[in-house]
Amino acid sequence: MSAPPRPDIGFVPTPADAAAAMLKLADLAADDVVYDLGCGDGRLLIQAVLDYGVRGIGIDVDPVLLEHARVSARLAEVDDRLEFIQDNLFETDLHNATVVLIYLLPHLNLRLRSRLQTQLRSGSRIVSHMFDMGDWPPNLTLRLEPSEEDSVLYLWQIP
Repeated sequence: MSAPPRPDIGFVPTPADAAAAMLKLADLAADDVVYDLGCGDGRLLIQAVLDYGVRGIGIDVDPVLLEHARVSARLAEVDDRLEFIQDNLFETDLHNATVVLIYLLPHLNLRLRSRLQTQLRSGSRIVSHMFDMGDWPPNLTLRLEPSEEDSVLYLWQIP
C-alpha cells in the first residue's frame, strides 16, 4: 500500500476580505457548481453556499483538513450542498465545474492551466487569489487595497 500523497503546498487560508471578493468576482448564481482546488478547511465553499446558494466540491489531499471541512459544513448546515473529496487536484475531473477557485503557487497554477482550459465548458469562470497563469491573460485583475495582505485576484472566463 502506498503512502498518501503529500501536499504540493502548505495550507494558507484565504483572508476573509479576499474570500468575499473572490466569490463576488466569480459572479456566482445558485445554479453554479463551484470547485475549490486545494480547499483546505472548506471555508471558501461554505461561504459560497451561505452567500450564493451554490453547490460545491472541495478537493484536497490532506485528510485532516477535509474532515475539518466536513465538520464545519455540518455545523453551518450546508453539508447537503457540499462534497469534500481527497484527491490529487491535477487528476480530478473538472467537467462539472462552472466555477473553479484556486489559491495555489504560480508553478501549480501553470500545471493546472491546460486541464482547466480543456475540461471546463464555455462560460466557466476561474478565480485565482494572488497568482496568475503565466502568459494566459486574465479577463480581469483586481487588486484589493487596503486589505489584509494587499491581495490580487485574477478572473478568467473560458471562451
